[in-house]
Amino acid sequence: MNHPLTPETGDTPLAPGMRLPLSQRTRLSPEAVAEIKAAAAKYPDRLAGTLPALYIAQREFGFISLAAMKEVAAALEVPEGHVYGVATFYTMFRKRPVGRFHLQVCTNVCCALNGAYELLRKAAEKTGAAPGEGPTGDGMWSLEEVECLASCGSAPCLQVNEAVYDEFVDEAGLEAILDACRRGDYSPWGE
Repeated sequence: MNHPLTPETGDTPLAPGMRLPLSQRTRLSPEAVAEIKAAAAKYPDRLAGTLPALYIAQREFGFISLAAMKEVAAALEVPEGHVYGVATFYTMFRKRPVGRFHLQVCTNVCCALNGAYELLRKAAEKTGAAPGEGPTGDGMWSLEEVECLASCGSAPCLQVNEAVYDEFVDEAGLEAILDACRRGDYSPWGE
């Protein structure tokens, strides 16, 4: 089985969590901690609050770094290993930095049949972001090919951060969405 991270070859190999990129932020805001505690209070066991807590941390940090995982564990008062296991198991939690505006283009069957690959190519061309390669040099854009955004009836579908655009997004629609981001009509992560 191939591991996504190459093994360390030095005398002191890094633990898996230490191989993750560092985030600029190291602490959750007091508001985020309060939101995590409120979410966890809805469950009979604090461990069950891990998924919503990780979403809150991802919104604040832009991705789930080791620091974000430790902050979630502290806020929930659960073992760090539990949070690490959950965060690294689920693909909806990004473990690498993304741009201020992270574009996800669905290329599943319905979207692919309706021009998703052309939309992905145009998004790469217009933003300068390469799919799956992390943020552009200015930190503005990142681009990812995804399997399904649950909008098969109005494909192709595009998501920017947490907002889904699912009304037959074509090149003109893509340009309007990118212009809205550039103008500041759409909020970047955590702002």
